[in-house]
Amino acid sequence: MLQTIDMSITNNRLTSEQYAENFADIHPPFESYSAALVEANRCIFCYDAPCMKLCPTSINIPKFIKQISTENIKGSATTILSSNIFGAGCGKVCPVEKLCEGACVYNLMEEPPIPIAKLQRYSTEKAIEEKWKLFSRKPATGKKVAVVGAGPAGLSCAHALSRQGIDVTIYEKESKGGGLMTYGIAAYKVTPDFCEDEVNYILSIGGIEVKYNHELGKNIQLKELQKKYDAIYLGIGVGLTRLLAVEGEDLEGVVDAIDFIYELRDKGFAPVSIGDKVAVIGLGMTAIDAATQAKRLGASEVTIVYRRTHAEMPCTQHEMDIALLDGCKIKWLSAPKEILGRKGKVTGLVCSVMELGKPDASGRRSPVETKETFTLDVDMVIKATGQMPFIKLAMENDFENDKGKFVIAADGRTNIAKVFAGGDCVNGGKEVVDAVQAGKDGATGILDFLGFGDAIVEHVYNSSSVAKSTS
Repeated sequence: MLQTIDMSITNNRLTSEQYAENFADIHPPFESYSAALVEANRCIFCYDAPCMKLCPTSINIPKFIKQISTENIKGSATTILSSNIFGAGCGKVCPVEKLCEGACVYNLMEEPPIPIAKLQRYSTEKAIEEKWKLFSRKPATGKKVAVVGAGPAGLSCAHALSRQGIDVTIYEKESKGGGLMTYGIAAYKVTPDFCEDEVNYILSIGGIEVKYNHELGKNIQLKELQKKYDAIYLGIGVGLTRLLAVEGEDLEGVVDAIDFIYELRDKGFAPVSIGDKVAVIGLGMTAIDAATQAKRLGASEVTIVYRRTHAEMPCTQHEMDIALLDGCKIKWLSAPKEILGRKGKVTGLVCSVMELGKPDASGRRSPVETKETFTLDVDMVIKATGQMPFIKLAMENDFENDKGKFVIAADGRTNIAKVFAGGDCVNGGKEVVDAVQAGKDGATGILDFLGFGDAIVEHVYNSSSVAKSTS
């Protein structure tokens, strides 16, 4: 039975000490070189390494670990950042359990895999902290490229182009760069301060100007960019959370997960209001981030509502374990049917009990409603049901698209003259590391388009980068 009094959505639920403890780095870095060396020396440096095959950016993992073991920390950072300029951030946020670490041969030996991400962080965070100049920029070519979006795809593309002497201007709708790294990932994984440092490090190569608070379709237009630049790269990500399309969705206390996480990243912990009993709809990485942070902000109960079963969940087991350890509950085979309210505020969530029917287009069995329902006693509902592509923007500018996702050729080119695209606005939303690779691919396509097809986008570094350093 639902409570008959208003439950509270409020901020400042915890003390500053509790916030600090709850949002501390979930994967602390190595405290010393000796600690990193112990793990580096466990690596058997596989020939045809499976870990490297599962890295979307093809980081030479055995090489960078070997460089750590021989005290060549600058060389190690260079190996990583040559392939993935966001190597430090990806060391914090990548779902390595299904990528490099999941492929480690030690898993077959029933031993813990090499902590690749932690070793990656060791080298790259030193590079950022100590501002190592690992890359040089070729002389200016006179060519100019506009990059729309300062997220991982856009910054990766811009950095690769700048290294080849292309002058780049990035147009970013927010007041800071980093995209979802800065605004859309749980604070206990990566802090806004770290994101700012990483963005500044990427930009330090020079030749890249960033115009913040500039949004495509509002204060900048595609036709203007086409006239001004030799090529354009769109790395604009995806948009708002999909609607639930149920009664009560407009009640006070119903929020988008992306907006919720954005506010948390933008304002800090104490100012963000959270309900006492929260329901999170969905079970992707964003849903997990929203649920765990709601609990860590002081919600007494957090329930994740997912319409399929454990076997079909889009998040990894590792991520789900984080939510379970934080005390979040999961309602399997459940889907929102109606959001209840009183005086304009959320008081409950009615859910349909689902069953699995035939597989859908993705191969997963489609959930089908039964006649059974149940009601959750909640005062806040967070929607994490996936994000929608910018279909209006695509249609207004005559882009070939698939339900809003830009359609591109093998070289990243769209059907619009001089315009390339990549990352989430093309694939609909994948990992940060996939966006980084998309940016590299886009830069390669643009260089070829501009007549620099022989330019090598990756792995060029100056001689100082191979000097040994553990400082």
